[in-house]
Amino acid sequence: MMAPLLDVKDLTVRFDTPNGTVHAVSGVSYSLQAGETLAVVGESGSGKSVHVLAMVGLIPKPPGRVAAGQALFEGRDLLAMPEHELRRLRGGQIGMIFQDPMSSLNPVLTVGFQIMESLRTHLGLSKAAAKKRAIELLDLVGIPEPQRRIEQYPHQFSGGMRQRAMISIGIACNPKLLIADEPTTALDVTIQAQILDLVRGLRKQLGMAIIWITHDMGVVAGLADNVQVMYGGRIQERGPARAVFHDTRSAYTYGLLKSLPEHGAPGAVQDGTRKRLVQIPGYPPDMTNPPPGDPFAPRNPFATERCQAEVPPLVQAEGAAPGHMVAAWYDLRAARGAQA
Repeated sequence: MMAPLLDVKDLTVRFDTPNGTVHAVSGVSYSLQAGETLAVVGESGSGKSVHVLAMVGLIPKPPGRVAAGQALFEGRDLLAMPEHELRRLRGGQIGMIFQDPMSSLNPVLTVGFQIMESLRTHLGLSKAAAKKRAIELLDLVGIPEPQRRIEQYPHQFSGGMRQRAMISIGIACNPKLLIADEPTTALDVTIQAQILDLVRGLRKQLGMAIIWITHDMGVVAGLADNVQVMYGGRIQERGPARAVFHDTRSAYTYGLLKSLPEHGAPGAVQDGTRKRLVQIPGYPPDMTNPPPGDPFAPRNPFATERCQAEVPPLVQAEGAAPGHMVAAWYDLRAARGAQA
């Protein structure tokens, strides 16, 4: 088997604040193959964005710090690299798309200049060659009249077009890895679908691996090869997308899937009663004082006494597809069957 493009080992991230140390990420380990799309899913505060930003040196230090672990990109530890080497990788071999293009794009520079800057910095292109390539990139991501649009500023683009421009910056140098941090959250569903189709096409065309960070399980289904579900700074479940959706082994993943709105809900009347949107009861843990066991245990209706006291390891789920892993002391299938 080929060596992974990215191999994360026991990544641990902390934030030191006046109110105590925030245990943002605790012992996250996984690997990503070249050309693979991994969706990282979880609610706000689960550690999905922080662990990726920490890998590429984009968390503020202080208060943030990587307390332990490795992030091997093609065998080289990103966490041990000097800043000047890491800067050469970011935007070059590792492309990034951020959640809010309006705040990520510089409002006083043209969109073209911002694309060309990456090309000139990482590929050493001349101004004329960079401009030609920038026009090609805007055309590639579906922006009409790229020769005219390249001279415009971010405020002259719609939300969907700004996100396309961000994608063009992210893929400008043909990266081996593209990190997309909730890139469709602020977009309406029509534009969101267009962006997802665009990314699928670019992945096939460029052969890049993708880490797609989202809180929306619905986005994941048609995009990811593998899904990683995070909660309380830990991985709760990881595996092939189809297996995670159809043979769910974590109570947290099960809760996320149940909370997806069905057709006509909420507010639709069925059998004389209004359907309500399902929600996971309780609140996320205070990560300055994390629970001693499974972080999801206080909200988990299937939790056992061991869940409350001991952190479960992430292991291959019994009887599941290869690579389908879960961190749980309970058997979700048996617990659901007993509850029925």
